[in-house]
Amino acid sequence: MRFLNDLIPQYDLTYDDVFMVPARSDVGSRLGVDLRTLDSSGTTIPIVVANMTAVAGRRMAETVARRGGLAVLPQDIPLDVVTSVINWVKTRHVVYDTPITVRPTDTVGDLLNLLPKRAHGAAVVVVDGRPVGVVTDADCQAVDRFTQVGQVMSRDLLTVPAGIEPEEAFNRLSKGHHRLAPIVDQDGRLAGLLTRQASLRATLYEPAVDTLGQLRVAAAIGINGDVAGRAKALLEAGVDVLVVDTAHGHQEKMIAALKSVRGLDPQVPVAAGNVVSAQGVRDLVAAGADIIKVGVGPGAMCTTRMMTGVGRPQFSAVLECSAEARRLGKHVWADGGVRHPRDVALALAAGASNVMIGSWFAGTYESPGDLQSDGAGKLFKENFGMASARAVKLRTADDSPFEQARKAIFEEGISSSRMYLDPQRPGVEDLIDSIVAGVRSSFTYAGARSIEEFHERVVVGIQSAAGYTEGKPLHTSW
Repeated sequence: MRFLNDLIPQYDLTYDDVFMVPARSDVGSRLGVDLRTLDSSGTTIPIVVANMTAVAGRRMAETVARRGGLAVLPQDIPLDVVTSVINWVKTRHVVYDTPITVRPTDTVGDLLNLLPKRAHGAAVVVVDGRPVGVVTDADCQAVDRFTQVGQVMSRDLLTVPAGIEPEEAFNRLSKGHHRLAPIVDQDGRLAGLLTRQASLRATLYEPAVDTLGQLRVAAAIGINGDVAGRAKALLEAGVDVLVVDTAHGHQEKMIAALKSVRGLDPQVPVAAGNVVSAQGVRDLVAAGADIIKVGVGPGAMCTTRMMTGVGRPQFSAVLECSAEARRLGKHVWADGGVRHPRDVALALAAGASNVMIGSWFAGTYESPGDLQSDGAGKLFKENFGMASARAVKLRTADDSPFEQARKAIFEEGISSSRMYLDPQRPGVEDLIDSIVAGVRSSFTYAGARSIEEFHERVVVGIQSAAGYTEGKPLHTSW
């Protein structure tokens, strides 16, 4: 990457401060761009779901990995739960969605609690493991919540055989005017679910899979307590990337934690952070990190900069840290501050191999929170930062009430924030489509076919606040 007119910035830059200049390009199509990363994480698109309790759960991990990304399970979750989630993700199909299933005798009230767990908003009604109907939210309107599902389900059921090619599945669904279909094995038992949209996505994305062909998943650990013991348990459970995580990654506890993890001789990449300087990168690499997480304060839920004055504008942080990581043969993940597809592209331009996304994905069907509705009927989920009251309470669950109360006095972060579902893009896959489309277009403008080539070729300029505003589309006339 180089700055336009070889300008040397006089101050650190955020994503809003910069823009990319188009170059002569022979990349004629977005589909001619390869977004797989080279940091050994196994991602085929440069998206990592941040290890936030309100964002990264098993549904998120399954869905994102199927599209080529990676989710990092949070460190605050009990170890037995994390290991069970890892096993669950590993046993999911790489093409078919895991369906919500109900029995004909289940009630509409029970069903309505389950439907928001999937973006397609449907459940398969099964008897002895075989599908007998499909039921959606629309089927449940204007009926008593104690009504049995069998009375409202659709019996106009199209099933498709396991192993069917996505294009053929799409054609069958389109011909029959069906939005989705259960996948059945040779005995007629339910094996998954496929929508028309998922059929298309299966031809556009490559799942992030391990050497056994199973979906990839990462997990985080903190720097306190039995670091090596928790890391060993996660490695034995089959985690694909181990993330040693704390807000201030450039400290002695992190160095010690990294060394203890490296002492286990993990055969998977170890990511660590967060830092914002070249010296921080050098120290964490020396302690055993393969990937460095970069970012202090740019996240939507983070009050670090307002509370402490500590942090660094994210574009400059990623630029400096990635340059040092490259010199050392390592990689960085840009963690925080992305709110638009352009920000993801700019993080890659600055040298990141993957971009971590947290709050942006909190307002989707796949995030762990319960779907709620405000007074105007708009759907939202509650999001909270990892230094907030809720997160700290989870981390200190084993402390005495006195210690919990003491630590609560110095909590940071936003305790909760409403993340509204975008009516046009309510599912995480919808957001991934938007992000990947934007990033692929950025590559074509730069004349780059890969992430490495993009970083080498891209030219970045510095703009005023008015310049940034000028680039925003107007949804109503002026």
